[in-house]
Amino acid sequence: MDIISTEELRKKEIINLCDGARLGYACDFEFNKCTAQIVGLIIEKSSGFLGLGSSDSAVIPWCKIQCIGEDTILVNFNSAELQNFCRKRKKKIFD
Repeated sequence: MDIISTEELRKKEIINLCDGARLGYACDFEFNKCTAQIVGLIIEKSSGFLGLGSSDSAVIPWCKIQCIGEDTILVNFNSAELQNFCRKRKKKIFD
């Protein structure tokens, strides 16, 4: 089993397999507090990504991650899915 730290994860750029778009860099995770499972990867905004401001981030559902490689994280979104899944992160994730 390969193990990766959060620090290593933050250095990996996220690339969309469907169009080659550079989506940004991983900065955090979203967890389900009931199951303790990772449900999403929070990414820092890349220039021009979905029109988000510089302090905004987006969430990639964990099921959309295809591969975590040496330098990149590959995700698989078609253009319609990208609009639906990459939503602005709320200030408070958990109640």
